[in-house]
Amino acid sequence: MLIANAPCSWGIAYPSGNRYGWEQYLDEVAAAGYRGTELGPFGYFPKDAALLKDELARRGLALVGATHVHTLGDAGSAPVLLETLRELAALLVSLGAGHLVIMDESNFYPAGREGVLDEAGWQGLVAMVRDAQKLVETEYGLKLSFHPHIGTAVEKEAQIDRLLAQTAIDLCFDTGHHAFWDQDPLAYMEKIFPRIAYMHLKNVDPAVRARVLAGELSVAQSYGAGVMCPLPDGAVDIGAVMDLLRARGFAGPVVVEQDVADHAAETPLQLATRNLAFLRGL
Repeated sequence: MLIANAPCSWGIAYPSGNRYGWEQYLDEVAAAGYRGTELGPFGYFPKDAALLKDELARRGLALVGATHVHTLGDAGSAPVLLETLRELAALLVSLGAGHLVIMDESNFYPAGREGVLDEAGWQGLVAMVRDAQKLVETEYGLKLSFHPHIGTAVEKEAQIDRLLAQTAIDLCFDTGHHAFWDQDPLAYMEKIFPRIAYMHLKNVDPAVRARVLAGELSVAQSYGAGVMCPLPDGAVDIGAVMDLLRARGFAGPVVVEQDVADHAAETPLQLATRNLAFLRGL
């Protein structure tokens, strides 16, 4: 099973204004021992396929896919989504990646109403997901998955169930985001396993999570407080997750993601290295 990582583990959430350039990121993710990577925010890496292919090969890295964030709660933005997906999918195909992931944009929602959509807004989201899947899978031959994410319109099990019932989309299942609201990721994986096409491995600090559930911390504040902790240290039994993936013969990408806390004593490289050592030890 090839274990990949992603630029978000180095704090890279936007195409520009990052502490780490794309070449340093590739150097460090390879130095940490990973053999695969996600593309990161579209535009962070060069869009020159030949250049990027050479840079990946030089470091022994495969591109497993990309995760694209979009304001799915804004139905009027559908043409922008499809235009971007065309460009992104073409690049992924040229680089030999087989997967593309979409997720809702949490910054779209006002404070205190994160992920709140009325019925018209929900149906707009569903329509965008359907159109995106048709485009990406029919025209480009990639597998499109949907990433439930905290602070968005698809984060809790009832919302995920509804999306799965109303569309043919499969999931990029994120263990940390699922556990954030004290949901059981392993039980849910067992329930909907045939609809999981892509995995993000994350863990949750139960003490920080408890503060969120008690109303002491907002979702946004919890990131800096370290709610997404290193894989060995949190509430999710990552070993059991990996056992399930192996037992079911999971063949999709498995990507480690590590949000770095404001008070983190380890660098992204050190955290990535420790997370991979933990997985290898399993």
